[in-house]
Amino acid sequence: MSPNMKTHKQDEKVVLSMENQTNDNDQINMHEEMRRAFALLSGKWKLEIMWLLNQRIYRFGELRKAINGITQHMLTAQLRELENDGLVSRTVFAEVPPRVEYEMTAKARALGPTMEALALWWSEYGKSVPAKPNSRGRKPKSG
Repeated sequence: MSPNMKTHKQDEKVVLSMENQTNDNDQINMHEEMRRAFALLSGKWKLEIMWLLNQRIYRFGELRKAINGITQHMLTAQLRELENDGLVSRTVFAEVPPRVEYEMTAKARALGPTMEALALWWSEYGKSVPAKPNSRGRKPKSG
C-alpha cells in the first residue's frame, strides 16, 4: 500500500482514503492513476456494455438490441476501445453469415465487485435520482 493511502475502520468496513499524491520521489500520483482508470470506462455507453457483458457473452446484434438508443457506429467504436484497452475480447467464428461474440476479459472481470457495489448503491439510492430522457442516439422502434 502506498504511504499516502490511509486505512480507516468505519462501521466494521475498511475504507481507503486516497490523498492527492505528487510525483515527488517517484511516488505514484493516485489522482492521475484514477483519471486513467476512469478514462477506461468513460463514455456514455461503456459502463452499460460492461454491465451486460458481466452477465454473459453477447453477439453484436444482441448488444445493439439490449442498449436502447445506441447506434451501430457508436457500439462498434465503444467495443473497439474496450477491446484495445484489454477489457473485452472479440471472437470471430468462420461461419456464413459470420458470427462475432464479445465477452469480458479476466482483467475486466476483476471489476465485478465494483459493479456489485454500484448495483447495491443504486438499489438503495436510485429512486432518489430523477430520470433523464434519452435525447441522443438511435430512437427505439415502436410497435
